[in-house]
Amino acid sequence: MITSIKTATWRIKCRAIELRKQMNQKIFADLHNHTTASDGDFTPDQMVEQAKSLGIKAIGITDHDTLAGLKNAVTAGKKYNIEVICGVEVSIRFKRSYFTGTLHLLCYFLKNRLWDDQFINQFKTILAQGRGEKLVRARVNEINKIFGPNGNKPLLKRKLKFEDIAALSDTATRRHFAIVLKEDFGITDADTMNLIIGNDSPAYLPSGIKLETVAEFVRGNKMVTVLAHPAAGSFPGKGHYKEVLPDLEIVEQIFPEFIEAGIQGLEVYYPGHTKEHQDLMASWAKKYHLLITGGSDCHDGTERPLGVRGISESDYILFKDALV
Repeated sequence: MITSIKTATWRIKCRAIELRKQMNQKIFADLHNHTTASDGDFTPDQMVEQAKSLGIKAIGITDHDTLAGLKNAVTAGKKYNIEVICGVEVSIRFKRSYFTGTLHLLCYFLKNRLWDDQFINQFKTILAQGRGEKLVRARVNEINKIFGPNGNKPLLKRKLKFEDIAALSDTATRRHFAIVLKEDFGITDADTMNLIIGNDSPAYLPSGIKLETVAEFVRGNKMVTVLAHPAAGSFPGKGHYKEVLPDLEIVEQIFPEFIEAGIQGLEVYYPGHTKEHQDLMASWAKKYHLLITGGSDCHDGTERPLGVRGISESDYILFKDALV
């Protein structure tokens, strides 16, 4: 086990160094990453250890709609002498005439809040509204209705079961559905995968909670909120950083709602942002007086590794000053 972890860490370091050279950025803090608490491949301890090996000084742990991995991450931060920034990537659902789906809001808070039971319980209650068993079961039913053996467009060799998805995570995401469709149903074609679980799928049900619900909670608590990867949906070509996020034009239409909700930052530096996207996002940040953040959105050691994107020390100082 130790050997496999060391091998994985070495591979991540090589891959991250390669991608950093391509992107020509010096990273002090990497503020957007996922662990096994949601849909990442690495435990919080492994993630923080890898940050140490890459020379990163601060790492954000921002699992999808869960706080489950944060205490372990903070403990690992003390162990490896790495600053751990506590956060969560909240799924925000939209149903508009021009867009049905989710955008993501990174919510950061001071680590001492992890021991504030009232804060944690309230936050968990809010997050539970956007994911969980009810949503997974509803999605499974819709997929079977349309793509099951007796559906309108039969693509599955058998009915998808709730247990197939639940076996992978208590906070299942689209990635878990993709894993099951690939490993249990043999679906490897990207177009077929997107037809079944993409935003444009007739079976698609958006996850997440309403923006105003999150905004109300944030206003009553000391947090920094950042719109995640706003331009990733317009990333050219295929790639894991694009996934099924909406085009930049759609995000631009919705963006004023995030400003009105009081967001404080914008994720400018992201692996799925081209140089042109970075420049545009930086101009948005300047126009609306927003903090500039960035992160790798790490999920694994090869396709979405740690240490690929982040922010400089000067931008990190501004971020930390706001996190009070």
